[in-house]
Amino acid sequence: MSRATIKISISPDNIPALSPTEIRVILRAADDIIASGGRTLLAKILKGSKDKKVLELGLDQNPSYGYFNALKIDEIMAKIDWMIHHGFLEIQYSGRLPMIVFTERGWTIEREQYADELLQEWDRWVANGVVPLSMEYLKDRNRGMILLFLEKIKNTGNKQYIPFLKQWEKIDYKKVRQVIRKVIQHLDKEKGPNSPVVSDLKPELEKAFEVRPEEPKELKCRECGERFIFDVEEQKFFKKDNKSQC
Repeated sequence: MSRATIKISISPDNIPALSPTEIRVILRAADDIIASGGRTLLAKILKGSKDKKVLELGLDQNPSYGYFNALKIDEIMAKIDWMIHHGFLEIQYSGRLPMIVFTERGWTIEREQYADELLQEWDRWVANGVVPLSMEYLKDRNRGMILLFLEKIKNTGNKQYIPFLKQWEKIDYKKVRQVIRKVIQHLDKEKGPNSPVVSDLKPELEKAFEVRPEEPKELKCRECGERFIFDVEEQKFFKKDNKSQC
């Protein structure tokens, strides 16, 4: 695949480790441009840029918009590069255009905070007596995130969510409708199953935040079958080479 050159602004090894809050903020900013925008656009969201493209795409409505407004673009890019270097985000190519995507660990964190964000929105609706006209916005979302959202609803024990769930149940796909029905039964204290919608994800989430020092790896040659040590310096060289060459 042909790949364009990516210039890394500042070596991620030369900046302090990001805090869990900064990691969450950058992942939330990235969510709106996954596989459709690159590092520069992500940096503009975090800077709070009035760039025409940012405004046309409605990215100024992203919850992380302007979070790093006091920093220079190069400093924000360095934080994004740290996220890539440490495996929270990665670059994939659409033709010759480098696009930001989540890694598995990055999505584990973002999935959790997005589900929390959806629940907070429902809480505001309940508090303000809002009756949403449609639940179509939840259809075709990532299935794992939706199941996590439903688990969070179930765990609240709050019956005031039931009207929202019933409305949602009418428009979604069969498998999601089945889970929604179980959550409604649980909240309504019927004899519905009390089993979790999803397994406990707390250990997985905690592990996702771990930033471990790089260590030598033992690899096996695909041609001769011999095993060899792939040391840290070689790993850094090839990681950098993959980002900078076609």
